[in-house]
Amino acid sequence: MSMNSQGRQTRPTDDPATTHSLETVSGSRGLLQREDLIFEIGSVDKTGVDLTEPVGNRSRIGDVKRQGRIGLPGLSEPEAVRHYVRLSQRNYAIDLGLFPLGSCTMKHNPRLNEKVVRLPGFANIHPLQPQATIQGALQLIDELADWLCKLTNMPAVAMSPKAGAHGELCGMLAIRAALEARGEADKRKRVLVPSSAHGTNPATAAQCGFTVHEIKASPDGRVDLEDLKTKIGSGDDVAGIMLTNPNTCGLFERDIVEIAELIHEAGGYFYCDGANFNAIVGRVRPGDLGIDAMHINLHKTFSTPHGGGGPGAGPTVLSEALAPFAPVPFIVKGDDGYRLVEHSGEGQAAESLGRMCAFHGQMGMFVRALSYMMSHGADGLKQVAEDAVLNANYLLARLKDDMSPAFDGYCMHEALFSDAFLKGSDLGTLDIAKGLIDEGYHPMTVYFPLVVHGAMLIEPTETESKAELDRFADALGSVARRAKAGDASLATAPHLAPIQRLDETQAARAPRLKWTPQDDDARQAAE
Repeated sequence: MSMNSQGRQTRPTDDPATTHSLETVSGSRGLLQREDLIFEIGSVDKTGVDLTEPVGNRSRIGDVKRQGRIGLPGLSEPEAVRHYVRLSQRNYAIDLGLFPLGSCTMKHNPRLNEKVVRLPGFANIHPLQPQATIQGALQLIDELADWLCKLTNMPAVAMSPKAGAHGELCGMLAIRAALEARGEADKRKRVLVPSSAHGTNPATAAQCGFTVHEIKASPDGRVDLEDLKTKIGSGDDVAGIMLTNPNTCGLFERDIVEIAELIHEAGGYFYCDGANFNAIVGRVRPGDLGIDAMHINLHKTFSTPHGGGGPGAGPTVLSEALAPFAPVPFIVKGDDGYRLVEHSGEGQAAESLGRMCAFHGQMGMFVRALSYMMSHGADGLKQVAEDAVLNANYLLARLKDDMSPAFDGYCMHEALFSDAFLKGSDLGTLDIAKGLIDEGYHPMTVYFPLVVHGAMLIEPTETESKAELDRFADALGSVARRAKAGDASLATAPHLAPIQRLDETQAARAPRLKWTPQDDDARQAAE
């Protein structure tokens, strides 16, 4: 069978020329250079730049002047460049290969977006500039807001929240403000949260002064409707529900319209976590489902992958019932152009919940997101969702014979597996993840969501080709088959990575966050 369809050999062999235990004098392995800490390779006695001692300068910091040496390592220019290039070779990146993290939407970031965001008019503006000098930026934010409202069929959007959890906070603060306006804030304190929710959901509800009541999951991975009805009870004390759709199990909540009706009949509001909007954008409008508030991760659905390339952005769309309570600032267009409404309690912001951050949101992400939207168009955004779901279901079909799908039927944007296929072996989910590193891939999300035992959550996104999906499925499937065959080497994987398996529990409980000279002495003694 060919290398393309079989995958490269990663298991140890008896040939000492190919085994992973081969030692080198330099500590490097082929083109992967060994690199120590910058404190170990640098010296406090040297620097790559010669600076003359300043003459005639008088210190203005008085007795807080440094008394001793700062102790930072000095390197020459080529040493510094090589240090960071070598470190970069140890990073996994979306530009290197498929990033299978579930619930994170780690997709390719189009380079067009990066070119646009670096245009001087966007890259060099400052939030304290007079509004007359940033009309183009304000127009862009306003146009992006219009796209978000149309894609969700919601009348208003708060643009300033700076990430998903910040957007959640915005939505829940708007709900609290609406309850205060109704005079029911002291009575309605309960927020219902499904057991499969993102961890930020109950945390955000608690931060806003609500108490959280968990809703059970049904055997098919969705909200248990009967348990929801029981938890609502009379409804007099229910503030609302926080629900992710598609949910964290990668499934669409089929009863979402009925759920919305039940919450509204009880007098509460419906907050939807929009982290997985990538799976339904252009196909489903959340406003049609009865949702009152939903944050949208621009950095996940509309451009840079989650965690890649800088700060995120979490605009929050609001229903007609919550729109009056949107935070400031927001943009309005008049005869003289665009302007920011920046003060709550007056005029168009009479009922605003106030300001959530210092300025106006993440301009870099706004530019990237609108560039993404305009280059795709309405039909292209619809295809984004369709391809994301198609790719996830393709992986589910490819891997279902080697692994154990958590639920029957089709998934949405991510395929979820349990560790049932490992029953009877001494191996677990973590061993599968570590074995995948030897195959050249970052592991999938593991042990989440908690409602599935030994969960393995995979989101291929829409930007991967069939060839790359096949390559990944071949690799992960081979690791799963090795595990079922009792391959004990997986218990100590990875073998081919720069760093071998760590004691992650000890590292989390007793991290060493500061280097000391004694660390270098101990390393040299060990060598």
